[in-house]
Amino acid sequence: MSATVPESIQPYVAALPAQVQPQFQSLAAALSAGLPNSKAKIWHGGPVWFVADQPCVGLTHGKRGIQLLFWSGQLFDEPRLVATGKFKAAEFVFTATQDVDPPTLQRWLHKATTIVWDYPGELAKLRAAAKA
Repeated sequence: MSATVPESIQPYVAALPAQVQPQFQSLAAALSAGLPNSKAKIWHGGPVWFVADQPCVGLTHGKRGIQLLFWSGQLFDEPRLVATGKFKAAEFVFTATQDVDPPTLQRWLHKATTIVWDYPGELAKLRAAAKA
């Protein structure tokens, strides 16, 4: 496996279908390069890049293709990112390597580190409200 794919996610990549691995490796390496102050680890079953202990970007493989998930993606004002989940996440699903050009990916990664929704704070508020 490429040395630019974080060691912590290499077992996940190795378990993917062989035809998916090259694209996934390429995207994982691009995420690591574009998020140099991040730490990648397996979280909730898939690779996630954390910045300052906050989940920032996730990358998983499923039936629809390779899903690139930005935890604060709905705040990015990017029409190609689709809202998902009940908070502020948005995703892009890759079906081929040419789906997103490098400048677009770099722009998204920059926004992922500069536009950060306060998940821990919001979850604490929800827990407090549930106890009240």
